[in-house]
Formats: sequence, structure tokens, C-alpha cells
Amino acid sequence: MLEQDYIMRLVREFFEALELFMLRREAVEVKAERLQTLYNQYVGPADFYRTAEMSDVMQSFERFDQHERLHRMEMLAELYYVDADLHTGPQRQHLLSQSLQLFRFIDRHSGVYSFDRLNKINRLERALTEKE
Repeated sequence: MLEQDYIMRLVREFFEALELFMLRREAVEVKAERLQTLYNQYVGPADFYRTAEMSDVMQSFERFDQHERLHRMEMLAELYYVDADLHTGPQRQHLLSQSLQLFRFIDRHSGVYSFDRLNKINRLERALTEKE
């Protein structure tokens, strides 16, 4: 029970920090630094997650307890989703693709139905097909 309370507090804290990040109007360089801090604080090394292939990303989640994995994956999917707006070209496409794959995985394995997640999946699919 304590572990579940911990992860729920962590998730709430993450989404509050992400919302604050998105509301701030700052230079792209400053936003990139703040986003890197969010990666490092909530899921792991930003440098790894921004460039890793999905198989490596999924394997990295083995270090988290079973009940915590999907929540951490959702945090990373959200970070990818937001991070993509700071990039262009292949890096943007990579981040959008990673976000989409994670959101789809979460949707298949989570017992929670989420309109927000489904909307993001649809937006990501459109964004990726428009660029192809």
C-alpha cells in the first residue's frame, strides 16, 4: 500500500512539474535544460532516452518494480511528446515515434481507459504520417 501511495504521489508530482514546464515561456535552450532535468529526475538519463531504440528503452524499465513500470513508461511517453516540440527533422520524428510506441504499449497493458491517451495516440499517428 505504501508503494502504491508513493508511485501515485510521484505521478502527481511529475504531471504538476510537466504542466509548469509547459506554461513557462522561455528560450528553447532553457526549456531543453529544464526538460533534461525532468527526464533525469523521473525516468533516467535524458541522453540515453532521447537516442535509445525502443527495445533498449523497454529493457531499461526492468529496473522498476512491476507496479511502477507503466507509470514510469507513461512519464517517458509524455516527456517524448513534449520534447518533440523542441526539435525538428529526424530527432523530432524519433521522439514522436517513441512516444507513440509507449502510449500504444500502455494502452494495451493498462487496465485504465484514457481518452487523453487515445487522443495523443491519434495526434501522434497523424503527425508521423504527415511527415512521411
